[in-house]
Amino acid sequence: MDQLKTFRRELAMGSQSGQSKEFLDLIKSIGEARSKAEEDRIVLREIETLKRRISDADIPKRKMKEYIIRLLYVEMLGHDASFGYIHAVKMTHDDLLSLKRTGYLAVTLFLSDDHNLIILIVNTIQKDLKSDNYLVVCAALNAVCRLINEETIPAILPLIVDLLSHPKDAVRKKAVMALHRFHHKSPSSVSHLLSNFRKRLCDNDPGVMGATLCPLFDLISVDPNPYKDLVVSFVSILKQVAEHRLPKGYDYHQMPAPFIQIKLLKILALLGSGDKHASEHMYTVIGEIIRKGDLSSNIGNAILYECICCVSSIHPNAKLLEAAADVIAKFLKSDSHNLKYMGIDALGRVIKLSPHIAEQHQLAVIDCLEDPDDTLKRKTFELLYKMTKSSNVEVIVDRMIDYMISISDDHYKTYIASRCVELAEQFAPSNHWFIQTMNKVFEHAGDLVNIKVAHNLMRLIAEGFGEDDDAANSQLRSSAVESYLRIIGEPKLPSVFLQVICWVLGEYGTADGKYSASYISGKLCDIAEAYSNDENIKGYSISALMKIYAFEVAAGRKVDILPECQSLIEELLASHSTDLQQRAYELQALIGLDARAVKTIMPRDASCEDIEVDKNLSFLNDYVQRSLEKGAQPYIPEDQRTGLGNMTNFRRQYQHESSQHGLRFEAYELPKPPIQSNVAPVSLASSTDIAPVPETLYSRETQHVSSVGSTSEAGSSELKLRLDGVQKKWGRPTYSSSTSSTTYSTSEKPTNGATKVDGAISVDSKVHDSYDSRKKQVEIPPEKQKLAASLFGGGSSTKYEKRSSTSHKAPKASATDGSQGSKAAVLSNEISVEKTIHQPPPDLLDLGEPVDTTAPSAVDPFKQLEGLIDPSASSATNHNVGTATKAPDIIALYADTTASGQSGSGGYSIPVSWDNLNLLSELSNTPLPESTKGPNAKNSLEKDALVRHMGVNPSNQNPNLFRDLLG
Repeated sequence: MDQLKTFRRELAMGSQSGQSKEFLDLIKSIGEARSKAEEDRIVLREIETLKRRISDADIPKRKMKEYIIRLLYVEMLGHDASFGYIHAVKMTHDDLLSLKRTGYLAVTLFLSDDHNLIILIVNTIQKDLKSDNYLVVCAALNAVCRLINEETIPAILPLIVDLLSHPKDAVRKKAVMALHRFHHKSPSSVSHLLSNFRKRLCDNDPGVMGATLCPLFDLISVDPNPYKDLVVSFVSILKQVAEHRLPKGYDYHQMPAPFIQIKLLKILALLGSGDKHASEHMYTVIGEIIRKGDLSSNIGNAILYECICCVSSIHPNAKLLEAAADVIAKFLKSDSHNLKYMGIDALGRVIKLSPHIAEQHQLAVIDCLEDPDDTLKRKTFELLYKMTKSSNVEVIVDRMIDYMISISDDHYKTYIASRCVELAEQFAPSNHWFIQTMNKVFEHAGDLVNIKVAHNLMRLIAEGFGEDDDAANSQLRSSAVESYLRIIGEPKLPSVFLQVICWVLGEYGTADGKYSASYISGKLCDIAEAYSNDENIKGYSISALMKIYAFEVAAGRKVDILPECQSLIEELLASHSTDLQQRAYELQALIGLDARAVKTIMPRDASCEDIEVDKNLSFLNDYVQRSLEKGAQPYIPEDQRTGLGNMTNFRRQYQHESSQHGLRFEAYELPKPPIQSNVAPVSLASSTDIAPVPETLYSRETQHVSSVGSTSEAGSSELKLRLDGVQKKWGRPTYSSSTSSTTYSTSEKPTNGATKVDGAISVDSKVHDSYDSRKKQVEIPPEKQKLAASLFGGGSSTKYEKRSSTSHKAPKASATDGSQGSKAAVLSNEISVEKTIHQPPPDLLDLGEPVDTTAPSAVDPFKQLEGLIDPSASSATNHNVGTATKAPDIIALYADTTASGQSGSGGYSIPVSWDNLNLLSELSNTPLPESTKGPNAKNSLEKDALVRHMGVNPSNQNPNLFRDLLG
């Protein structure tokens, strides 16, 4: 505002001092332009003229000032004048006051706080803030509020703080405004200076005090507690202002400083909210202002309205509420729509503290509800929303739905629909009325309704009354089905509503036996055909058909698929949507099952039952244990697989990581130590210090060393391991048993994430409304009397059900029994798994004396070696170890097939037994060839035991090794 006044003053001064005729003609031609195109032509011509003249070297200062003002016209008319910004910046450096103020005015209108030219103005502002001429200081402070950004605040802040004690009141006022602006942009930079606002509140000049109220209001809005001690000061200032203690220059329409009064009332409303002690200091002054209020002027009405807002915020007082009710009555009885709007809004604030006040103004509220002014009507609906209770919810919601149908504004229609849904969920007198109301909202609001509302409606129909009253629940669902069958005939229905219809028809369409499966399925196919472009509706339709047919099959009745339904299924089988395809295939598969299986898969009325999810997949423990006993490799957790991959995986990982990394600007990181895995694998590239083995065992394997030797040698040179004289022969990689025992010996019971809540929650509350006796209106139409009685009258205590979003139907007892049985089976299985899993062989890197820290093994490993001499004994031992105690099932058959299909080199089966590869127990069932190596069988056994202790395992890369070992 100050800048515009300065601008007009500059123009007036220019006209008085004699501006050029060219400038005056420009202003006149712009004012007389008949179209936007003509105005643009004039401005573009002016831009070309200014570009040509402003670039001259020797331009008189008076002419440059005129050119800058003409650039202001160009900018304000929406055209680009950036070519002249630098000249405005230069003008701020001028020593002449009129030119400096013109330059500051121009740059504040041209530039923003993040413009590149701001850096050129900071030094000039610093110099002008120290000027002896307070007019120069004020011009610089005006620029500070507009141009200084967060980065340049530290350069200006000390000078602003010094100006808070300037002798001129205008400078102090603008300094407070600049400090307030800094607090908006960067609160942390001025957080230590907030006490200055308290000091300026006691300034001798009312203008400085009034400017201080704005930053204090912002601070109190954030946290009022640190400023509770200022309540007495604010009340004292408000009392002095209301008693005309300020100079006459602050009066507006004979009201003493009304804008200061309004700001003080807002501050007191914040400080008195929920604080009885602070509110007691305010009662007297607020009551005095209301008593002296002037209803003849707009500013007087504004002060009275702010008093009502303050009364409704602070701790309630009976006398102030009565005074506020009188003012509200005067607002509502006025002929002005603006005052009626204020009255409705004020009534909505006070009605929270004193509900009986609305009773006095019921006819005025009804008049506003029927007023043609749409803004007033919307404000009245907000008032009715706050007045809603169980006794008048039906009338108010019906009125809202009628208004929602009549408007075309989608934004406000969504707002009204959400309010209707909220009121219906809170105060619905019955579930039947709630369903009918939701049907109207869906039908007329369309897809503007939130999808959660549809889910709540489906849940309500499924849960019923939340009790064991099956007859009432059946009646509720039957009424929903009948209403939806009638609504299907509408020409255009929203997608969300059709999804609800399909779900309800699929769940309860044939529940009461009134409608046949063919009739309901035909209706569902009609819906899918009518809305063929909506995949969601098709998905709901095919799922509903699946339920209809499943219930028929479960009941033992023959399923007759209509031709249109068959064609729909065939169409969806070839659909491009995988979701629709899956639903269609599931429908085909379900129809072909027997009644018992269908009843188990698709039980009737089970939509609210909790689903128990076994996240640990404990039902697979038996299968996993049998697979381990038959030679399957144990599972290695992902976090323990680091470093176990071959070179191909390492190269792929390195390429992936190098493609993800770009330029890095942070400091280099220290090299990370190699990750030590808990698993002790035997890999092809391992460089492990192994006990020396007689070279005769490997004399025939020198041809297989070349591919592995280089890698092993590289690793050995790094770790300085002694491998002299040892052939680098390695078998298939294996893993220690610590992984498998950790993976498969879990003793935790499976957890079920589903939460069971018994019954639906219903809240019963009795509302007792007592109203004073009302005077009879002689000339009131009976329609208005009836509507008023519906909205405001009636103190009946009606029980209403409050919708609960967490209610569920209690699950059946059979599900609980089944879960307990499954938990017992899992526990017994885990015990058996722990018994059959044994400790791993000694670590290859541990060359010291072996220490036995575990329980003795249930099976003697040397007993297994006897299978080389007596295959029958070994076979019996192996048979005893791997015996399964469970009845065979499909998974067991699959496990047998898989185990039998694994084979190693030489045609031998090489499974995994216990925690490591047990080669000999599997080879005991195979007749051994005659010994060709070693002097006798005893030496062969000793050699094989030594190699087994070393952890050498069979592999396709060294088949001759095992011919040497096994003879």
